[in-house]
Amino acid sequence: AITNDAMADNRPLWNRVAKEVDRALLDEIAAEYQKGRLLLIATSDLDARQPVIWNMTKIASSRDPGAVDLFRTVMVTSAAIPGAFPPTLIDVEADGGRYQEMHVDGGAMAQVFLYPSSINISKSKAPQRERKAYIIRNSRLDTEWAQVERRTLSISARAVSSLIATQGVGDLYRIYATTQRDGVAFNLAYIPSTFNEPHPHEFDTEYMRKLYDLAYGMAVKGYPWDKVPPGLAAGELAEKPR
Repeated sequence: AITNDAMADNRPLWNRVAKEVDRALLDEIAAEYQKGRLLLIATSDLDARQPVIWNMTKIASSRDPGAVDLFRTVMVTSAAIPGAFPPTLIDVEADGGRYQEMHVDGGAMAQVFLYPSSINISKSKAPQRERKAYIIRNSRLDTEWAQVERRTLSISARAVSSLIATQGVGDLYRIYATTQRDGVAFNLAYIPSTFNEPHPHEFDTEYMRKLYDLAYGMAVKGYPWDKVPPGLAAGELAEKPR
């Protein structure tokens, strides 16, 4: 932690991605791009302190020899939690010069995203059609009580986790405001407050399996999508699209 750039090594993830992501997979993704489908992944540029949204379908469609490596790099980088896993240095060119940008998990800038709010679909020249957004937030949105020890690390950890949680809720409100402006139906899924399985540490396999089973069961029955962000009554800000 003191002499390196992270607490853990994400080489096993690199190896798995290298095994699973090849030119054949990119060709399948590229075929969907031709149908108008998009796969977007976000990372955070720490140098510029800006979110970066990568059009993975466009990268997959490129015949550039480096397309596969870039696709893999963005995937791993999007899961590089700052401090926990090493950042990725991505080569770029600007104003005739070559530089390296430091990128980490997109959650450093936004826990969840739809599309940049600067893009106003309602005023675009794109064909007007019925649009629906389905947002899946892999987190609980209710507050969780915990007794915090009067120790520096405990206080810091609790404060950071609280910041991440509230940032995630703020992201949902921003997305909701954008969808209301653009006439996009808002649908939200998240971990319900009734799910109280023990969560002894991050990436606990047993916890993740039970969470998956819960989500699968709810989806099979027809998931009860929320139409507004948490804490907001339907129709409180504006008439929701139908």
